[in-house]
Amino acid sequence: MAGTTKGTQISILAFEVANTILKGASVMQSLSEDSVTYFKQVVLPSEGVQNLISSDMGELMRIVANDRREELKVFSQEIVRFGNRCKNPQWHNLDRYFVKLESESVPQKQLKETATMEMQKLMALVQRTTDLYHELHALDRFEQDYRCQLKGSGSSNKIEKDSFAGDNIQVVKLELKTQRSYVKNLKKRSLWSKTLEQVVEKLVDIVQYLHVEINVSYGTYDGGELSSAVNCQRLGPAGLALHYANTIIQIYGIVSRSGYVPANSRDALYQGLPPRVRLALPNKLRTSSMPRELTIDQIRVMMERTLKWLVPMAINTTWTERVGRGPGRPDVIETLYHADKARTEAYILELVVWLHHLVSLSNRTANVKKAQSM
Repeated sequence: MAGTTKGTQISILAFEVANTILKGASVMQSLSEDSVTYFKQVVLPSEGVQNLISSDMGELMRIVANDRREELKVFSQEIVRFGNRCKNPQWHNLDRYFVKLESESVPQKQLKETATMEMQKLMALVQRTTDLYHELHALDRFEQDYRCQLKGSGSSNKIEKDSFAGDNIQVVKLELKTQRSYVKNLKKRSLWSKTLEQVVEKLVDIVQYLHVEINVSYGTYDGGELSSAVNCQRLGPAGLALHYANTIIQIYGIVSRSGYVPANSRDALYQGLPPRVRLALPNKLRTSSMPRELTIDQIRVMMERTLKWLVPMAINTTWTERVGRGPGRPDVIETLYHADKARTEAYILELVVWLHHLVSLSNRTANVKKAQSM
């Protein structure tokens, strides 16, 4: 790796370092006063969280705090890796230092101000590094165009070379020169020209602040992670969140349709039901009865009372699975990751029973209309 007397130049690692900084910025943003207030007043009291995860605010705060610590852990591990690549041994084995932070509860003087200011400076470098990434791709296109022009001029006749091809080559050559100069300037102003030591020093301060801020925002709640016994009852740790989300979205899709529901849609839903739901369904259908006065629209309204808060959590789950987590995306607790397995299955079972009544009534209504038209 290229280096300077002051430390290890970041160079091509600039884009990787930028991604790490963005992860830290995401954690910091989630701990801002506005974000924490929004969580406590809007997200945690929401129907989906209360019905599927817990109605105990203390437990919910503990879950969110652990989510933040997991995000901080990922961020810290990447800093440890960059620290070990520094020339200065001061930044080696930072994992040992980060472990010590767990026993510290009082921040250093002006820690928040320092971390905020350093993150702002780093984010400015990240923006210029993002610009550099795009301009490097543009430079590559200019170089390809220039090579193509040179190759094309070799096969042209003499008149074309003098009057047209030559002019084109000069234009592309000038554009290439300008782009190279722009890229060179961006490298000087972005993470590319910084040293790992310079950036790691700032990131270590930010980790220290974030560690303290998690406890300030959500409390320590006796520290520690959620027990494995609790986790095994949650959909995420059990690897079932996406499966259950897709099932809920399937149910919503069928309910949203008007009129006849194809048999293959019903069969696909049944085959994809969680095993315990599929096992309980026959007995539930035998023991449940639908009031005869209920109409199709009334059944839909009853189902939509549950679907209105259940479907958004399912959609958040599938979206997070596709695009990952980050700023502007649903938080973990707004997905099915922490949803209680038994509670979620109970709601799915209830919806499937109502769906059975909906489909049966729709079919009877359709048959009556068909008979009357004959």
